[in-house]
Amino acid sequence: MFDQLFSPFSIRGKTIKNRCTVPAMVTDFCNEDGTATERYIAYHEEKAKGGWGLIITEDYNVDPLGHGFKATAGLWNDDQIKSHSELPKRVHKYGTTILAQIYHCGRQTNSGAIDGLPRSSSAIMCPFGDEIPVPLTTEEVKEMVGKYGDTALRAKKCGFDGVEIHGAHGYLITQFLSLYSNKRIDEYGGNFWNRTRFAREIIKDIREKCGEDFIIGMRISADEFVEGGLTIEDNKAIARMMEAEGLDIIHVSVGNYLSVDLNVASSHSSHGWFTDWAKAIKDVVSIPVITVSRINDPFLADSILASNKADFIAMGRASLADPEMPTKAQEGRFEDIRRCIGCNDGCIGTLFNDEPIRCVLNPELGLEYEGGIQPAEVKKNITVVGSGPAGLYAAITAAKAGHQVTVYEKGEHAGGQFYIAAIPPTKGEITDFIVWQLAQCKKLGVHIKYNTEATLELIKKTNPDSIILASGSEPILPPISGLKENSKTTFAKDILDGKVKPGSRCVIIGGGQVGAETAHFLSQMLKDVTVVEMKDTIASDAPLAIQWHLTRALKERNVIMLTGTSVVRVNENAVIVKDSHGIETELPADTIIVAAGYRAFNPLAEELAEANVNVQVQVIGDAKQVRNVLAATTEGYLAGKTV
Repeated sequence: MFDQLFSPFSIRGKTIKNRCTVPAMVTDFCNEDGTATERYIAYHEEKAKGGWGLIITEDYNVDPLGHGFKATAGLWNDDQIKSHSELPKRVHKYGTTILAQIYHCGRQTNSGAIDGLPRSSSAIMCPFGDEIPVPLTTEEVKEMVGKYGDTALRAKKCGFDGVEIHGAHGYLITQFLSLYSNKRIDEYGGNFWNRTRFAREIIKDIREKCGEDFIIGMRISADEFVEGGLTIEDNKAIARMMEAEGLDIIHVSVGNYLSVDLNVASSHSSHGWFTDWAKAIKDVVSIPVITVSRINDPFLADSILASNKADFIAMGRASLADPEMPTKAQEGRFEDIRRCIGCNDGCIGTLFNDEPIRCVLNPELGLEYEGGIQPAEVKKNITVVGSGPAGLYAAITAAKAGHQVTVYEKGEHAGGQFYIAAIPPTKGEITDFIVWQLAQCKKLGVHIKYNTEATLELIKKTNPDSIILASGSEPILPPISGLKENSKTTFAKDILDGKVKPGSRCVIIGGGQVGAETAHFLSQMLKDVTVVEMKDTIASDAPLAIQWHLTRALKERNVIMLTGTSVVRVNENAVIVKDSHGIETELPADTIIVAAGYRAFNPLAEELAEANVNVQVQVIGDAKQVRNVLAATTEGYLAGKTV
C-alpha cells in the first residue's frame, strides 16, 4: 500500500531505506555542556528501531554562544566528539541514516541562555527578546563560516552520514538571508547575492572539510510570513543557488519566531498545509526535497509522495507520538498507530519553558533509556476507576505488564473531559487517541464496564489487589449572585456534549482555553457570543500557537472578548459585568455558559479510607489535581507501570 513511502533513495553513495524522516526537534535531553546523555541517544535509537529511514538530530551548536535552549547538543569543540559518537552507531544498527543538524540561533536567544549578548546580522532585536544583538563584524562572519565547517567535520568524525544546515525559522543563517533582519551594507548585506553569501560559503567550507561522501542538507523557511520577510519566490532562487554550491538535499519549512504558530503548526492548521511550497521548490531544483508539517499518518505521507510534491516526508511530532509508526504501517497495524493531534502541549509547550520535551500521547517519550514496561513479578487483579486518558493509560500499561485489569466507567463512553475537548473546531483528532486507547485495551484483554459506578460496595465485592482512581474532575460554579438560580445557566461541557441547546445570544463566563474553544464552537453555529475574562488575555493557559490561532478565529467570527472584566451578578435576562475602570455593562443573554475551571472529583478515595479497605490505592490525573492531559497520561503510565 505504501510503494512510495517505503522505497529507498540514494544520496552521495548512501542508501536511505525509506522516505520516513524524523526532522530536527530540540529535546533538551543533552547535558548543558553540549555533550550527549544516554537519554538523548536512547530517544533517537527508539526511532531507528521503529523503522524511520532518515533521522535528523536536533540543533548541534557550532558555537557556545549559539544555543537558544540550555541543554541542546553541541559539537563546537573536539571534547564533545566522544559522547556523540555512540549515537550514529546505535542508529546505524537498524539501517537508518542519520544527519546532524548544525546551527547558530543568532538573535533568537538571550544572555540568560548564553554567556554574553546574542549575535546577529544586524542590531535588531528578536520580537521575543529584550536585548539588542551585537552585529557580527565582516571578519567574524568569515570565522563563523569556519565554525560551521568545523562542526560538520566533528559530526563526520562521530560517524554521522552528513549534516543539515539550519537555514530556517529565523536562526542566524536566515537572519542573513532575509531583509526582515539583514540591514548590513558590507559584502554580506544588501543585494540577493550578498545576503546568500554566508550560506553559500558554509556549504563550500563543509564540502572542502568533509569530502564528497558526506551528505549536506539545508533547511529553509519557504515563507517567513512576516512583513518584509522571505517569500516562496525568494526561496526558489535561494534553493537553486544552494544546489549550485553543492547542496544535496533541501528541507522546506516555513516561518520564524514571530510566526512560530505556523512553523510548529497546531491542529488549527490543516494536514500537510504547505506541501505546495515544497512542490514549488522541487520544481526548480534537481536535488531531493523534504516536506514537513502536520503530516501524521502514513496514508497522507504516501499520497504526498505520489503527488510528486516532495521526495521525503518529515513527521516530527508524529515520531514523538509514535516512534514505531513506520514499522506499524508496513505491517498493516493501522489501529496501533498513535497519531499526533497537534496539541503542542508537551513538545513546544514544555520546551518553551526550557524543559525537556514530552508528549501528551506518549508518556514514554524521554524515558526510553529506562527500558520500557517490564513484566510484573506478581500478577495482580487491578481496578481502574474512570476511562479518561489517565485511567485508560493506567489500564494499558498495567495490562502490558501482565496484570488483569477492569475499568469502571459511570458514563456511557470513554474519554472523560478529553472527549469533550475533541468537540470544538479543529480538535477532532483527539478522538483518534481515544480510539487508539480503546483498541489497545481490547487487544490486551482490559475489561471496560460502562454505565457502572465504582462504589464502595462494588470494590468490596470484587476485592481487587490494587485500585487506580482516575475519576476526573467536575466544573466549578463560581459564587456569582443570581448565577446558580438562573435557568439559563449551564456549563461549557454540557454545551459541547450536546446536552444543552444554546440560545442565539451566549455569554461565556471564563476566557481560558475551555471558554475560548466553546466560543469558537458556538460562533461556528452562528451564535452571538461574548466571552468575559478577568485576565488581560484570552486563552492564556493554551500553548502559544493554539492561543494565537484561537484568538484570530474568534476575532474573525466577531466574538466579543471582554478582558480585564469580572461578572458582578446575573439577572433573568442578562449578565452584568464590570471592567477595570469600575464601569458596569449589561450583556443580554439567552444562554449563560460557565467555563470557570474544574476541581478534582474523587469521593471514592475518602470512602475507601474511612472504610479501612486494605488495598493499594493510587489517585491520578484530575482526580488528584486538575491540570492538563499531559499530567493525566503521564501519571496513568507511571501508575500502571508501578502498580
